[in-house]
Amino acid sequence: MKRMLILAFVAVSFLPSTISAHHSFTATYNTDKTVTIEGKVTQFLLRNPHSFLHVTATDKDGKEQNWNIEWAAAGQLGGAGVTRDSLKVGDPVVITGNPARDSADQRLRMVTVKRTSDGFNWGFRQGQTVD
Repeated sequence: MKRMLILAFVAVSFLPSTISAHHSFTATYNTDKTVTIEGKVTQFLLRNPHSFLHVTATDKDGKEQNWNIEWAAAGQLGGAGVTRDSLKVGDPVVITGNPARDSADQRLRMVTVKRTSDGFNWGFRQGQTVD
């Protein structure tokens, strides 16, 4: 009986397993805070492992700021119907996201995006999260 247990353990240890080597968002972004920006798309990069949306927004003092918003992977966005043509340069958007831990860094981790011209949105339905 003991021999069978040892053989079973050895057999299980040779089964393939998945190892996740993904960075922690909490190291870069303050996931306890959410900020909202409103501006215009300057670039949309649909790619892996993360897509990026670049937006120019005006701050409370009237100064333009360029924001880099980290979004989900191309495959995940594609599954939600997002394509390279979903957002175009000049599109007006409202974005909520987790700010960078370094306040001088104009970065967000995407939580939601809504194009104000027609209501296109992402992040409002279950499963639409940046992993």
